[in-house]
Order: sequence, then structure tokens, then C-alpha cells
Amino acid sequence: MTTLTEELKRHLSDSHDEFKNLMRSHRDHERRLAELASKNFLTTDEEMEEKRLKKEKLHLKDRMEEIAREHRARVSAH
Repeated sequence: MTTLTEELKRHLSDSHDEFKNLMRSHRDHERRLAELASKNFLTTDEEMEEKRLKKEKLHLKDRMEEIAREHRARVSAH
């Protein structure tokens, strides 16, 4: 899996609506996970939420990586 550079993230956020929405969701998930991590104790519901958010965050990142690979392939084909 390739790493997204900050430059590529900015470019795709400006030019690709789906990528922009994925980035926003990924940041939202990070914020909520940080809130949960700061708690001394998680309820059962919060533990389930944390697991769900981690899985969703991973799927979001995978899709962002896929979009980046597609972009790189288009750019290198020209």
C-alpha cells in the first residue's frame, strides 16, 4: 500500500469530491476515537462504537488509497 503525501491529499481533496468526503469522515472518526481513548472507562455501547469506528476508518483509508492509485495511474499514463 502506498502512502498518501500531503501534496496528493490536498490535490485530491480539491479535485475529487468523493476523496474530500472520505477525508472529512476519516478526520471525524479520528476525533471521536480520540474522545473515546481519553475516557477512563468505556460503556459497552462505547466499546462497540470504538470497534465500529476503527473498522470504518480503515475502510475509508483503503478507499482513499484506491483513489490515489487510480489518480497516479491516470497521471503516469499521460
